[in-house]
Amino acid sequence: MKKFTEFSLKPFIKEALADLKFETLTPVQAEVLPVALKGHNLIVQSQTGSGKSHSFLVPIFEKVDPSLNEVQVVITAPSRELATQLFEASRQIASFSSEEIRVVNYIGGTDKHKQMEKLDNAQPHVVIGTPGRIFDLMSENKLWVQTAGIMVVDEADMTMDLGFLQVVDDIASRLSRDLQLMVFSATIPQQLEVFLNKYVSAPKVIQIQPKEVLASKIDNYLINTKGRNREELVYKLLTLGHPYLALVFCNTKKYADEVAQYLKEQGLKVATIHGDLTPRERKRTMRQIKDLEYQYVVASDLAARGIDIPGISMVINTELPKELEFFVHRVGRTGRNQLAGTAYTFVTPDDDQAIVALEKKGIEFTQVDLIRGEIREVASRHRRSEREDTKKDKDDPTVVAMINRNKKRKVKPGYKRKLNYQIKEHKRQEARRTKREQNRQARKANRKK
Repeated sequence: MKKFTEFSLKPFIKEALADLKFETLTPVQAEVLPVALKGHNLIVQSQTGSGKSHSFLVPIFEKVDPSLNEVQVVITAPSRELATQLFEASRQIASFSSEEIRVVNYIGGTDKHKQMEKLDNAQPHVVIGTPGRIFDLMSENKLWVQTAGIMVVDEADMTMDLGFLQVVDDIASRLSRDLQLMVFSATIPQQLEVFLNKYVSAPKVIQIQPKEVLASKIDNYLINTKGRNREELVYKLLTLGHPYLALVFCNTKKYADEVAQYLKEQGLKVATIHGDLTPRERKRTMRQIKDLEYQYVVASDLAARGIDIPGISMVINTELPKELEFFVHRVGRTGRNQLAGTAYTFVTPDDDQAIVALEKKGIEFTQVDLIRGEIREVASRHRRSEREDTKKDKDDPTVVAMINRNKKRKVKPGYKRKLNYQIKEHKRQEARRTKREQNRQARKANRKK
């Protein structure tokens, strides 16, 4: 595996990476770094949380010249939280430079007039922010981005979904023709391709396929809530094991407020995050969550992709998201940094097709229920087909032995999933043996001929 030390980087960048204890490159960093350092235009399709931020920040700081009083880099992010995360990561690298590298974060909800006053005195070297605020400062003729040689569009598909792609287009149209443009996105929708074709000349396309849709340390449980009070069930799950930090997702801001209010009435200290919060409220709430002043957070899908909260050990989906892609973003908030995570998803029989679609992506679920204060595995949604498979397997002594070995009165959630995996693996091996034997017999027959 490649390491950062293999690259000829400025000493202060190496110090910053060592301070973060970054040694081995992630797959996206290994693909992007060498190409970005050479100045190529890039379109990178990679999942959130893959380490992509440093794949473009490292090349950026390698090229920034602190002696020039001009904007050299523009980085856009679709949300204030994402922009702030990039700003903090950039500031960490810049802090190790002996010469001042001015990194500025321009986002909504901050004092624009104060920002304009500072721009009269000096232009930043690295501009990071949301498209709207960056363009506002450009329109006031205060921020001069025309000198920038590098532009990064982070989370481009989310930028498009939130309606900011036209503003990014307006920013990019004012930059140099020989601009190095790097676009990072989880998906590449057709509308985004139109934007890319307009600005990116002969780009290097890098697609990083995740080894797994979700971290293997996440246990995904389904709970049938038909005819049940979901708010009460959320409360019972939250207080059952007292998670380190729990994130409860709701599809709408209105329902998020209802769930949060119910939990507060039960005596829990709950934070709420959704689009109706003022910038000041959202910033304060995020700071309090990171300082562990809250153990329980109720959120809309804004938090699924735009916010990185460390230490989340439990995720509860009070309902499946309308866009199934967001399921991965929601559940992916837990199980990070090799830590275990638990995700409960509330479903009804009407959700069966959506669950099947998620299973086809490689996500495995275990059906459970809360019975007398304990999480217990219950009959699978596929019990009929599983019964038929078991009948087919009754003549296979190995499979029978596996099933008998796992017959227990009390079992941990997930044991059937492991059993099914063992049976499938056994079947695969048997199929390979059969195929090899058939090939062997065919070769013998050919030799006799």
